Order: sequence, then C-alpha cells, then structure tokens
Amino acid sequence: MSKKLIFLFALGTIDILSAQNKAEQALKTFEQKFPQEKIHLLFNKSNYIAGEDLWFKSFVFDGYGASGISTTLFVELYDSNKNQISKKLFPLMNGEGSGSIALPKSLKEDVYYIRAYTTWMANFSEDFQLLKPVVIYNPSSPEKLTPDSHSNLLASVYPEGGSFIDGINTKVAVRLQSSSSTSVDWEGYVTDPDSPDTKITTFKGLDQNIGIFNITPKTGKRYQLTVQNKNGQKQSIPLPEVLPSGIHLEVNSDKDAVKYVLKSKNSSQEAPYYKILGTINNQLVYKAQVNKITNDTQYSIPNNQLVNGILQLTVFDDKENIVANRLSFVQPQQLQIKKPALQSLSLENSPRGKNSFDIPKSSDYSGYTVLVIDANTNSSEEDQSLLSTLWLTGDLTSTITNPAQYFTKDRNIEALDALLISEKWKRFDWKTIISGVYPTIKYQSGNYLSYKGKINVQGQPAPNTDLNLIFDSESGSKIFQIKSDNNGFFSLSNLIFEDTMKFSYQLNSTSKEPNKNYSVYFQPDFSFVPYKKGLPSSPYKLVQRSNDDKPSAEITRSYTALDTQKIINEKVTNIEEIKLRGEVKAKTKKLNNELSSLLFKSPNEEIFDFVNDPKAITSSSILQWLQGRVSGLTIQTRNGIPIPYLRGDETTVYLDEMPIQPSQIANMSTSEIAMVKVIKGIFAGASGAGNGAIAIYTRRGGGSSGKVIDRALPSQLRQISLSGYDKEVPFESPIYDNDSFKKIPQDTRSVLYWNPYLEEQSQERTTVEFYNNDDAKKYRIIIMGYDKNNDTPLYYNEVLP
Repeated sequence: MSKKLIFLFALGTIDILSAQNKAEQALKTFEQKFPQEKIHLLFNKSNYIAGEDLWFKSFVFDGYGASGISTTLFVELYDSNKNQISKKLFPLMNGEGSGSIALPKSLKEDVYYIRAYTTWMANFSEDFQLLKPVVIYNPSSPEKLTPDSHSNLLASVYPEGGSFIDGINTKVAVRLQSSSSTSVDWEGYVTDPDSPDTKITTFKGLDQNIGIFNITPKTGKRYQLTVQNKNGQKQSIPLPEVLPSGIHLEVNSDKDAVKYVLKSKNSSQEAPYYKILGTINNQLVYKAQVNKITNDTQYSIPNNQLVNGILQLTVFDDKENIVANRLSFVQPQQLQIKKPALQSLSLENSPRGKNSFDIPKSSDYSGYTVLVIDANTNSSEEDQSLLSTLWLTGDLTSTITNPAQYFTKDRNIEALDALLISEKWKRFDWKTIISGVYPTIKYQSGNYLSYKGKINVQGQPAPNTDLNLIFDSESGSKIFQIKSDNNGFFSLSNLIFEDTMKFSYQLNSTSKEPNKNYSVYFQPDFSFVPYKKGLPSSPYKLVQRSNDDKPSAEITRSYTALDTQKIINEKVTNIEEIKLRGEVKAKTKKLNNELSSLLFKSPNEEIFDFVNDPKAITSSSILQWLQGRVSGLTIQTRNGIPIPYLRGDETTVYLDEMPIQPSQIANMSTSEIAMVKVIKGIFAGASGAGNGAIAIYTRRGGGSSGKVIDRALPSQLRQISLSGYDKEVPFESPIYDNDSFKKIPQDTRSVLYWNPYLEEQSQERTTVEFYNNDDAKKYRIIIMGYDKNNDTPLYYNEVLP
C-alpha cells in the first residue's frame, strides 16, 4: 500500500500520547521485518473437464501494493483426498506471473484444489495461502458431482467492538455459515427465554454471510438468537452474557471519514486514559489518547489521508490491555479503482465474427491482463475477484461466500460493514507482539532459482577452487567461472530459465593433466513446502453415475471445444503467415537468444536491437544514447568519462558479457554494436553487487561472450542438467480471416481471448482482436492492470453488448 501514515491528535478530550508505547514499537518491528504477501489467481474460466489445460494469471501483493519480495510462485494441484496431482514453479516479475496446468484425462470427476504460495508466505499461517477449489468434470467417471442439499446452519454472533454491556445500544452481527451452498433468504429474531413467544427484535439476512440487528441489553437478562432459512432449517444460540460495566466502541465509515464513538458503563472502573490505535495493512495510520469518555463525543479520521482497505481500530487501557476492537472498511462508497474506457469497440454476434476494441494509452501501465469469454460461461472473478482478494479475503482467514459481491457496482455497503464486525485481524496478535514474540523465519524469499553445490577433490572438500561452467549456444561455447568457499561450497543463483538448463563443467586447471579425481554436486536451493492443514469442505457430493446418464450441455460443449482447440493448435503451428506475426519482435528475441547466455537473462530486461532496427544506429556515445530511453538510467560525467547509474546506484558495464570500465566504450561507435541489454536488479551473471547491468554485444566474433575455450587443451568436461521453471503452454486462438480455419467443423469455445501479458503499444492505443464462436451473443471482458506508482488497481469486468 501507499505509505500514507498519519498521526491524528484531535482537540478537546484527546491529548498527545506520551506514556505507554510498547504497542507502537511492536507494530513497527512487525511491519518492517515481517511483510505479508497475498495471492490472487485469475483463471481462464471457472470449471474444467479432464484433459483440458488450465491457464492462470497470478498477482502477488505485499499489503495493497505489488510485491517485490518473492520472485517464484509455487503452484500445486490436489484431489479431494489431499493427494498431490502436480506441482509447478513459475517466475514472478514485479508481483505478476502466469502459467498453465495440464489436467490429465484420467482425472476422476470431483472437486480439486489449487494451492498457490511463495517461499516467504510459508513462514506464516497456511490460512493466508491461496487454496482455491476447482470443479473438474469427467463423464467417464463412475461417480458424478451433484450439489449437496443437506447442510446444517451454523450461526455465530459478534457484538460490535467485542462487548455486550448493560444499557448500551449495540449492533450485533450474525455470521451464517453452512457446509453446503447458503441462501440469501434467511432471517432471525431475538427472544428472552423467560418469554420465548415474544420477539424482542427481528431481522433479515443481508446476504449469504451476514445479518445484523440492534439491541440494548440489560443486566440479568439472558437472550437467545434464532435463525432460520427458507428450507425450514433452524438454529438457536445464546447471545453473550450481559456485562455490568465496560468500554464499547462504535464505528461508522462514511464517504468523508471513519468516525467512532467510545461509550462507558460504570465510570468508577475506568482507566486514567485510553489509547486508540488505527492500523491498515499492519501500519500505524492513527494514534490518539482519550482521557475522559463522554459517551456522546464522536471522533473522526479523514478518508483523504487513507487508502481503501481494512482499518483496525483498537482501544487500549493505560496498561496496554485491549478493551475494544473493531474492523471497518475505509470509504466503501468510493473504491479507488482505475477503469479503462474501451474505444473503437466493434463487437459482432455473428458466428465466427471478428471483434476488436482499443485500450487508450496510459503512462501508468506497461501492460494488461485481458480475458474475453462467452457471457454464458462463468468466470472465476464472479466468486472471488482481484478486488475482493486485495481488500478482503487476502487478509482474512474465515470462509466467506462470494466475497466478490462486496466490490461490485451494486455492492451492499451495510453487509460489508456487518461482515467486518464479525471478523478479527489475524495477521498479528497485539498481545503476542507486545510481549516480543514474532514469527520464526525458516524460509528466505530468494531471487528466482538458485542451486548450491560442493566441489570435492580426492574425496575431500576443495576450498577456494575455480570451477568452469561451459554453456553451448547458437553463437558458440561460452565459459564462466565460479569459486568455492573455504569449505568447498558454491552457489549458482538468480537463474531464470524454463524446462532444463544443460551445461558442461570442469575444474579450472593450467596443468596439462587436469585432476580427474574430483566430483561436483548440484542441489536446488529451493523446495516445495508440504501443506499441513486439511482441505475445506465443498458444496458438492459424489453420487453413483447411472448407465443412461448424459453429460450436461455445458460439458458436451467443453469436449467439442477441446477437439476444436487441438485443430486450432495444429493450424497455428503449421501456418507460416501466423508464425511471422510480430516478425521484428521475433527477430530481436532470436538475436537475444544467440548473443546472451542464460546467466545474462532476466525478466526485467530492456533490449535495443541494432541489427534489425537500422534506425537505432547513431553517432553519439552508446551510454549517452541510452539516457532518456531507459527509465531510472542516468549518466554522470567523471573526469570526462560517462558513468551509468541505475536507480541512483552505479551499475556495471559488460562488453560481450565481460565486465569493463565505461572508458573502454567511450568512443565506441554504435555501428559496431549488435545489441544492448539493460538489466535491472539481480541476475545470475552479475559480477558485483547485483544492482543491474548494461550489457553491450558487438558484431565482431559472432557475439561470443565470456572466455573462449581452447579446445586444444586436454579437458575432462562433464555434463549436467538443472531443472528450471515450468513452461507455460501457449494459448492459441483461431483467425477466421485465414481460409485454413474456416474448415473447423464446430466452434464452441467458451474462452475467446486470453493474454496474461498484453504489452502496451507505442502508439496511442493498444488493440485487442478476437473471433466469436458459433453462437455467442454477448461477451464478458475482463481487463486487469496495476498502477505500481500509486498502488491502484486497474479493473474492468463487464458483459457486452
């Protein structure tokens, strides 16, 4: 989230705090040392059939901003018995990633679970990891899924602020949960057991999760709550015991400010003062001291100093004991969202018609995630959206039915507020951190993939020994050198590659007879973390499938679409015209693969192609030419020599992947250069502190980088393959303007367009084009992005036309 910390000290009864401050110090320690990540996954659709590919886009947040903590996402697929079906690794860049999971044809029809987490998240409660149920159908399975209509109501009550005090009118939230799907049609009432036929108050559920009523309790009375749904199910539970004294906290979040009132009963037992702390995303945003509670004074926290999100208000006494606590949402009336206005919208509902729209250019976004589906198909965003993950469920551990409803255009603000009365902030516990107890960090976040190794010579560790790594590329063999430490260990870190990385290695020796009696061991310095908790229940059950059972129309369409997709994939692969789309970009990618070794690859790199873009050739110095073309790059002159700085730190210059002084290229002509790559952040081939690099590749020598291997010298090269990230299956779509696709017999695709990384174009607009299936009349268009400068989501989710 944006670092908008405020410290408000209202006038009158609130004085500047000067006494106890252990809570603030503990919170500051927790915030600085234990940042919290949360994950949202957008799936290309909500339900699947066995044999399909599942695509997803991942967004990892640190609070309310894109996370820069983790660079690797772990994704696992479990069946309902917690047997692991698959596990995969995908890279994250600036908190975003994407991937695909192949769903085997042999999967039985059932509810499966996708777990997603980062290594850093494994240090904290598993409740904050993403665990999402996914329905997978398979008509050949002996059992089929059906909704579980049998359920038991489970109601619980939560007085506002946590107290139920004699004579104080109190909001009471009623939280309803069920083992199966819950209905929005339910109601409740409160009675006195001594007069069970008299209803003290009645209410109706606001949605599937929550209801609310007001009551003024009296000492000595025992109250009972009864809830019932339209199916006739009923449950009765007692309300909390009425306390003769205490502190009550009322909160109201309106469009201008979060307002609160403190009320007290039996003032003789009051503390000398009370401290009120407000936190958002584990950050202190409000702090005040109340010396005297008047029961009618309202305090205000202006919204213009805050961001959308969950505000936790906690009231402490003078001994820093918690006497009241309440969660509320900041400014639910006006969500801070950017929404693109689609331009040049051209939608056809004719079979296989061409559709398009433009996204206006914005300097705040470098790219978008775009999904277009047949409006008759459910989206994963309908139940749990990016907004509900970011602002609600990503920080809460309880089960909430359809959390996306709280952030739609027709959202029920009263229901969201009532829901938060029933919730507790679980990211930290005040009493625990004040006592100095913090999470134990077992797992470090790391930077992409790392391998650790050890060199042994004649069975003994080989300290301070040079090991040559030899990579073969299209431009020839390249050699890099690493050195073991005092115990013979070394590390190979910050690697970014898919599938496997093959290379040869040998000890660096000038001897004519290199030592053959040595061994080198490689082992991944990253691992999947076992899931310990049980899987949640689902609103489905499995029943025996009858012999005459016929699959639903949706499942039949999915199988037809699966066959169609196979045809589309074959045609996209074989058509040269389609393969040549984006020819210039493809040539630059090829040039990068030819000139760059795996150690100089990074997802955060910017490439300038001087081979395929003749306009790039200039007479000016290459460093001066780069200035103004790369964000964060500045050139400072020292003794007449230009020195490059990335984000304020001096960066290293490489010539054909060998570190050099900037003076060595001061007079170098760009006509000698094949490619320049600017890498931001850490990468595997870094020779210094890893604060990025400017890598220049010449046209001479075929772009060979690193040291050249003298094949005349005797060598005992040994080979090894290291496992990398899992490769994402490409998502292919038909292009019906091409005659080859017109022979497809039937098109029932539900996903018409999927692009997890739609790059913003250099011109004024970014165009999206897709083709209809055979019968879609409306389309659901979902566009996501993130303004990382202002921590503001871009979100579009509409059905058109």
